[in-house]
Amino acid sequence: MRGLRLLVGTVGCVAAYVALLVVDRVAPERHLLAWGLVPWWGVCLGLTWWVTRRDLGWRRPVLAVMLSAALVQLPGVVTPPRTSGDSYRYVWDGRVQLSGTSPYRFVPFDDRLAPLRDPVLFPGLTSEQRSGVVTEALPHDRTELLARAVDDPRTRINRPQVPTIYPPVAEAWFVVVALVTPWAWGTLGLQIGSALLAVAIAGFLAVWLRRRGGRSVDALWWAWCPVVLLEVGNGAHVDIVSTVFILGAVVVAATRAGRRWTRALTGVLLGLAASVKLTPLVMVPAYMSWRHGWRSMLPTPVAAALTVAATYLPHVLVAGWLVIGYLPGYLSEESGVNRAGILAFVLPEAWRQTGVVVIMVVAVAWAVFRAREEPAVVALTLFGVLLLAATPSYPWYTVPLVALAVLTRRLEWIAVALAGHLALALVLYAPWAAVGYAVATVVVVVAGVRRWRRRLVPV
Repeated sequence: MRGLRLLVGTVGCVAAYVALLVVDRVAPERHLLAWGLVPWWGVCLGLTWWVTRRDLGWRRPVLAVMLSAALVQLPGVVTPPRTSGDSYRYVWDGRVQLSGTSPYRFVPFDDRLAPLRDPVLFPGLTSEQRSGVVTEALPHDRTELLARAVDDPRTRINRPQVPTIYPPVAEAWFVVVALVTPWAWGTLGLQIGSALLAVAIAGFLAVWLRRRGGRSVDALWWAWCPVVLLEVGNGAHVDIVSTVFILGAVVVAATRAGRRWTRALTGVLLGLAASVKLTPLVMVPAYMSWRHGWRSMLPTPVAAALTVAATYLPHVLVAGWLVIGYLPGYLSEESGVNRAGILAFVLPEAWRQTGVVVIMVVAVAWAVFRAREEPAVVALTLFGVLLLAATPSYPWYTVPLVALAVLTRRLEWIAVALAGHLALALVLYAPWAAVGYAVATVVVVVAGVRRWRRRLVPV
């Protein structure tokens, strides 16, 4: 009977996911997506709670979790990306690298790359036609920069007149997938690869939780989480690759903790994660506790910095400072009205970025000088605080957060992932886009206070 719960829950999640994808195709307006996302999240979380109330009645619970994780990913894998077109840029970057060209040298519309065009990525521009676009340095004026970064109906690649933003390890992932993916498949190869990584992480979490005195079934909080389904198997966002390295750092740090080589290897893995997406760098202080002495603090950040530098070096030799790509433009975009949304309730726009910096400085100081939690919990907290302070409207940023929340059994942080999806759906309706993050902050704080109070109760 207990095994039947898993089957019912899996079918329920799949059915709800299919319904969301159908509704989104019929009513693609962004604000209408919220009306589908909220019930979908409710169904998935409700089914996960119902199934995880008891242990699985299966002989091989890890295998059962992985099979369920694979099944719930299927609807998104066989559907074109819904919430973002980033994966089309991934496909392009991989294809450019296979042609022997650095992905940082030319923008997608540059006619020097015209032979690489195909109808999937460029439905309105053939390899024989000319776009007239030549790769140029990015303008410093924000208005001119945003004008150049607009999408174009001739291609599915976003921002086709600006260079790629993705770091070297992300680019390595793109080229590996491109090696085994026919052009006609479009984003399907990346979607399959990303879904497989999500399933592997579900299996890892099931094993980790069981070995740490928990239950394998709790890995379903990852496997059935809507942000993992919609932004990994469907969106194929590269954050899933970063999550693999982040979890690897957790495992290494828990193995013979205190050894210098362990700290260094942890830094290497976090450096690789940051070379997929820069945000995991905020987790480095979680492995720099002052209680172990200042010398023990150095191996992790030094190894992380050297790893990032080493991954960039080959590209710098080929493309020079073009490797910075669209990062300056992206940061300029991110200074818009929906950033630091919670702080927008109390601070003027000119002070918000400073407010985010102050919050992160305080969080890092807590991690280094005061935190007595295990490093994985500190890493989760630092990353979560960054998201709550910055309030991005990109829910895929929260994929590593969900994995760490399940691994550390701090499930309240999943509320931040829901807030990210609401921010995406309501991005045009500031300050409503930040309301979800404000509620998530309350959920996290209340759960943290309750946990702290339970520790004070004598056993």
